[in-house]
Amino acid sequence: MISTFLLAKIILVIVLFVITLTIAAYSTYAERKVAAFLQDRLGPNRAGPYGLLQPLADGGKMFFKEEIIPLASDKALFILGPSLFMLTALMTSAVVPWGPSISINGTTIPLQVADINIGLLYIFGVVSLGVYGIMLGGWSSNNKFSLLGSVRASSQMISYELAMGLSVIGILLYTGSLSLREIVEQQAGMHWNIFYQPLGFLIFLICAFAECNRAPFDLAECETELVGGFHTEYSSMKLGLFLFAEYVHMFISSAVIVCLFFGGYDFPFISSLGLGQNAFALVGVIIFFTKVFFFIFFFMWVRWTIPRFRYDQLMRLGWQILIPLALANIFLTGGWLTFKNTL
Repeated sequence: MISTFLLAKIILVIVLFVITLTIAAYSTYAERKVAAFLQDRLGPNRAGPYGLLQPLADGGKMFFKEEIIPLASDKALFILGPSLFMLTALMTSAVVPWGPSISINGTTIPLQVADINIGLLYIFGVVSLGVYGIMLGGWSSNNKFSLLGSVRASSQMISYELAMGLSVIGILLYTGSLSLREIVEQQAGMHWNIFYQPLGFLIFLICAFAECNRAPFDLAECETELVGGFHTEYSSMKLGLFLFAEYVHMFISSAVIVCLFFGGYDFPFISSLGLGQNAFALVGVIIFFTKVFFFIFFFMWVRWTIPRFRYDQLMRLGWQILIPLALANIFLTGGWLTFKNTL
């Protein structure tokens, strides 16, 4: 007989999977609506009321498009590329604490699939595997433009992963833990890390744009230079997986930013409301997703505001500016904590 704890975890995995895909799907709708608002247009307004069924129409179109696999491609790797890219995007949500713990039949269940003590390392490890999906997609296509796009995309992701990893070391010095739940809980009472690590947050945010291939770092897909980037030869739902995974990455990146720098599900005075455990958890989940939706909007706002970098500018920013700034942030944080502990 399945225990209450295990059953709750299985349900949480299914619900989280559905929520992630739904938010990613409607992020495509929100992207077009935000772009339309900023450009004084209407955006999608034909499929359903206010265009709300547009993501379903787009998904159906992808499924029913002709499936093409180039004869000269490596068919197994050609299929594995987008599958791996999508899988790694979904796996990162496993260690994100989506809210406080709830109580079911006297059993306390955290709203987190897996609370491992190396949660932050898990996220960086899984995200780094996504590079292989891009490389496999470009190389297996046997197309020089796809290969060029995959090399540029993977070098961009690897370069910015270094600065991103260095930017969170200041938080680790403060909290002394790699567990995302512990990092969130240590920010309770408005002790958000954004106040102690503003430089680390800025670096992490910029690197998140590059990791998600979002403008102004979307050179991996810029049509004017690379025809279509690493997915030039892809069609139907294989192309859809590449494009859809980027919106999943944007959602998860926003969730991680909220956990690391903005207190996760914490909000000022929430603990003073005297709510029961389950009511407190519900309010915490609402607060968490409100913060996440704000950053998703911010990702979209920047895309339609700032022009694209040249590739040399992109690499110079990563290696010559962000990495030195991240190292300086580590030394400043370490020096301050050393000085503080000697007082």
